[in-house]
Amino acid sequence: MKSSRRSEVWRMLAITAAAVLFTTTAACSSDDSSSGGESSAALPSDAFPGTAATGAPVRIGLINNEGGQAISQPENREAAEAATKYANENLGGIASRPIELVTCKNAEEPTSARNCANQMVEQKVAAVVVTSTGLGSILAPIITGAGIPYVTALGGSQQEITSDNSFVWTAGSNTSQAMATFAKQQGWKTAVAYSIDSPAATGSLTRMGGPAFRAAGLDFSLITIPFGTPDATPQVSAGLDKKPDVVLVYGESTVCTSVLKALNTLGSTATAISPQTCAAPEVVSAVGKAGVDGMKIFSSADTVSDNPESVLFRAVMNKYAADTPTSGFAVVGYQGVLGLVRATAGLTGEVTPQTVGNAIRSAKDVVLPAGDGITFTCNGQAVPGLKSLCGNQMIVLTMKDGNLADPTKVSVLAK
Repeated sequence: MKSSRRSEVWRMLAITAAAVLFTTTAACSSDDSSSGGESSAALPSDAFPGTAATGAPVRIGLINNEGGQAISQPENREAAEAATKYANENLGGIASRPIELVTCKNAEEPTSARNCANQMVEQKVAAVVVTSTGLGSILAPIITGAGIPYVTALGGSQQEITSDNSFVWTAGSNTSQAMATFAKQQGWKTAVAYSIDSPAATGSLTRMGGPAFRAAGLDFSLITIPFGTPDATPQVSAGLDKKPDVVLVYGESTVCTSVLKALNTLGSTATAISPQTCAAPEVVSAVGKAGVDGMKIFSSADTVSDNPESVLFRAVMNKYAADTPTSGFAVVGYQGVLGLVRATAGLTGEVTPQTVGNAIRSAKDVVLPAGDGITFTCNGQAVPGLKSLCGNQMIVLTMKDGNLADPTKVSVLAK
C-alpha cells in the first residue's frame, strides 16, 4: 500500500471511529433559551467556595484530539483547562494541591497517539485524562501498562472499557444498549438501524446493539449507508418496508442528514433516535427544524437545562473559558477533569498513580459533572462484563424547535 493511500485509510478510520465515539457526548444547542437552548437558572450559592489549592502541584496528563486532519477539537482542551482552574481555585485541587496539566495534542492518527501515550509515561504523571478519541486502543494499553490511571468521560474501544486501571465515568460506549432499554420502555416492537458503513459503527451495533434490542423483545435490522452518501432514499425505503416503530440513525453529519431527509420525504411515522452527531447544527440546518422535531438524542451530558450541574458547567465555562462555546463537545473535557477531582476527593497525603487509582476505586456515588444527577462508582460492577465503566445511565434529550430539551435518564441495563 502506498504511503498516501495508507494515510487516507488511517484518516478515514479515525473519522468513523471518532464519529461513533463522539456521538455520546455533549448536548449541542443554540443560545435561544425560549426554544430549548441554554437556560438562565440561578447558580447555586456554594458553586464557587473559594477553597484554593496550595503547595507543590500534582501533574495530571491531558490528551486531546487536536491538530489532526481528520478531526480537531481544541474546545475539549479549553474546557478541561477551565475545570482545572475551577478546581484549583475552589475545590482544593487534588489532595489540597494544585493540578498542573501536562498536555499532549493527539492528531488522531496512530503515531501521534502512541507519542502522546509515551509522553505521559515519560513525564511520570499521576493520572491521564483523555477527552475523546477514536484511538483508545493505542492510548490505553501504554498508559495503563505503566501503572498510570487512564480516565475519560467516555470510552469506545475494548481496551478502554475492559482494562485494569482504566476508568470511564459514563456508560457512553453503550449507547445502543441504552436505546434498547428505552425502546422497551416505550413498548416498541420493531427497530431498524441506519448506520454509516464503517467497522467502528457496524461492529458496535452488531456486537451490542442488535443483541440488546432482541433481548428487549424487538425485531432488529441493520442497514448500512456508505460514508458521504448524499441521498439515502433507497436504503431508507428498504428499511421502512419492515414497518418499524423506531429507527436508529448512526453516523457523521452527512449520513445523518441524508437518512433524516429520506425519512421525512418517505413520510415515516417511526420515532427517530440517535446519538449526538445527528443533533449537530449543520444537520438541523440541512434537514430543517421540523424534520428533526421529536427526535430522541442519547448523550452523556446535559448542558442546557436548569439542573444545578448544567448551570455550574455554564458558569465555570463563562468564568474561565468565556470564548469557548458550551454547545458541542467541549463538555467531555470538563467532565473528564472535574470527574477526576470529585473521584479523588477523599485522597490525602502522597499523590501517586497508585494512590490516585485506589482513591477512584474506593469512591462511591460520585456526581457526574453536567450529568443531570447521574452518579458513578468505579468498582467494576456498574455494567457486567465491562469492568472499566463506572456508570450505567445515559441522558435522553428531545429535539424541540431545533434545540435539545427535556433531559431524562435511561439505564443501559435491561430491566
